[in-house]
Amino acid sequence: MATESRLQHFPNAFFAMIMGFSGLTLAFEKAQTVLPIGMPVNAPLAVFALALFALLLLVYLLKWIRFPAAVKKEMQHPVRMNFFPAISISLILLGTCFLHLSPQLAKALWMTGAGLHLMMTLIIMGVWMHHEHFEINHINPSWFIPVVGNIIVPIAGVQFGYTELSWFFFSIGLVFWLVLMTIFFYRVFFHNPMPVKLMPTFFILIAPPAVGCLSYTRLAGEVDGASRILFYTGLYLTLLLATQVRRFASLPFFLSWWAYSFPLAAMTVATLMMAQTLQSAFLTGLGAVLLVVLCVVITGLLLLTLRALVAGKICVPED
Repeated sequence: MATESRLQHFPNAFFAMIMGFSGLTLAFEKAQTVLPIGMPVNAPLAVFALALFALLLLVYLLKWIRFPAAVKKEMQHPVRMNFFPAISISLILLGTCFLHLSPQLAKALWMTGAGLHLMMTLIIMGVWMHHEHFEINHINPSWFIPVVGNIIVPIAGVQFGYTELSWFFFSIGLVFWLVLMTIFFYRVFFHNPMPVKLMPTFFILIAPPAVGCLSYTRLAGEVDGASRILFYTGLYLTLLLATQVRRFASLPFFLSWWAYSFPLAAMTVATLMMAQTLQSAFLTGLGAVLLVVLCVVITGLLLLTLRALVAGKICVPED
């Protein structure tokens, strides 16, 4: 009975872990071309991320079968509903991770993820447009995941030859990033502070410009003014949140802490890409520092998550 109860409360936010490990994989893949890293660790990391995704997906499907009402409740929740697209984003990222390791597997993962993500974007935006219960205080950076997540698609999409389709996804992500960011900062500046549990999601703000820089550069074929604007916007947001590190470190651990991982990974990859393209010693050093920070953060998150699971603090009813 206890196991069934844990399954009933298994949160879809677990898939943020896959985004984090996929980001770490891509960070090491890029670092191996910029930094003196001899061991190709991206391959085992990619396999680990895929295996973990399969495990989490299996558990969540079991939850869906045994406790459909609990899944429906998540679908209607103003925060948790936005983590369902983390599943499709995970597939897109895994496809990107396997791009040079297994092209056929990569394409299958990427196409499945892109199609699923478009469907989720349409569904969730439809819910936003015709809701009867959302308020301004409900918005937080997790709302970026369903719509702005589309900006990830071109990183591998261009490599597969789907250039116009990649522009389609990129356009959705970029335009609605600007829309949602405006609404979010209005909420932060003029309304009550976000709940403590959602404070880590501030780091999601880093991901759109960082990933946007990578995707746009892949689409444009070069680093130009737009690439720089996106990159330096992401760098500023990283600096802004870094100045508040004590505030974030003092928060009690929640699964939402995984929001630290993928944005940091995206910023690391973007920094290393810019360093390689611009032949900048400063950006190369910054990329190395970010990679170390990313490794420390993800290692810490994994240990804290395992400890919380053993202590029975995850997969329990929420207040």
